[in-house]
Amino acid sequence: MRGLFIIGRTTAQSIPTMLGIIVISFILLHLMPGDAVDAIVGMSGSASKETVAQLRETYGLDQSLPMQFWNYLSGVFQLNLGTSISYSAPVLDVILERLPATLTLMLCAFVLALAGGIVIGWAMAVFAGRWPDRLLTAGSLLLYSAPNFWVGLMIIVLFSAKLQWFPSSGDESIGAGLTGWAWFLDRAHHLVLPSCALAAFFVAIYARLTRAAMLEVLRQDYIRTARAKGLHPMLIQFRHGLRNALIPVTTVAGLHLGNLLGGAVVVETVFNWPGLGRLTMNALAARDTQVLLGILLLSSVAVILTNLLIDWLVTWLDPRIRS
Repeated sequence: MRGLFIIGRTTAQSIPTMLGIIVISFILLHLMPGDAVDAIVGMSGSASKETVAQLRETYGLDQSLPMQFWNYLSGVFQLNLGTSISYSAPVLDVILERLPATLTLMLCAFVLALAGGIVIGWAMAVFAGRWPDRLLTAGSLLLYSAPNFWVGLMIIVLFSAKLQWFPSSGDESIGAGLTGWAWFLDRAHHLVLPSCALAAFFVAIYARLTRAAMLEVLRQDYIRTARAKGLHPMLIQFRHGLRNALIPVTTVAGLHLGNLLGGAVVVETVFNWPGLGRLTMNALAARDTQVLLGILLLSSVAVILTNLLIDWLVTWLDPRIRS
């Protein structure tokens, strides 16, 4: 019953947040100079005033801003995100077509960042003050300070151009006609470099956070008690130390979903990955506000759902929260 109460309370709290996101996103996007009709006219070269006026009337851009917002909000409540002007298709269909590629990239990068950061942070805490700690600290600071596009370009230069181990762009081999296991391996081969580029920044964050949490936990009284009982050092570190140190790491990791999506915009552009990142850049160039609003809305829903999942995970990790 308490779990259902927590879910209901979190859901109720998310409704005003979603409304605020919709309002702010709508206003900010409509403050951009120009609109989709201006982009269409610019790509076509020229158009008469009558043609421009007809296009604005067709797409509802001749209406006042409050009326456009009301029409959009009414459509959202009916699960209708509008029609993309640049793609001439429902916005939801356009997003769902690109969503699997972005989710795959984000999931792989998230798992890689979390696993790599925890392992590196654990090693830094175990060898605190010695040369492995200093070496790993320098490496994590480098990853933390380097922007995603630079990391992506350096990865392409080293592992694609020089060593030729991995492809530099795309999500599959064009024209290969692969199926089954060969197709899966080909997709995984293309996924390695963009996942590493997207995860690099977050590996550094989780490593530093795990190190600090582990050092704090290893100084607690119950750790000294476990050592006095003669438990194996690895059992103490993993069962009693690392599990409690993962609580702040897990909480911060849930908050980074939005950052992962923002980083995916840059990484997908560098690696020519056909996901929501490239769709966002194309929609910005075409002033397709309906697509941009749809991406922002679905991203916000994903962040809220992830935070709910993280709350449950933290509750499982820390029995004190359940009590």
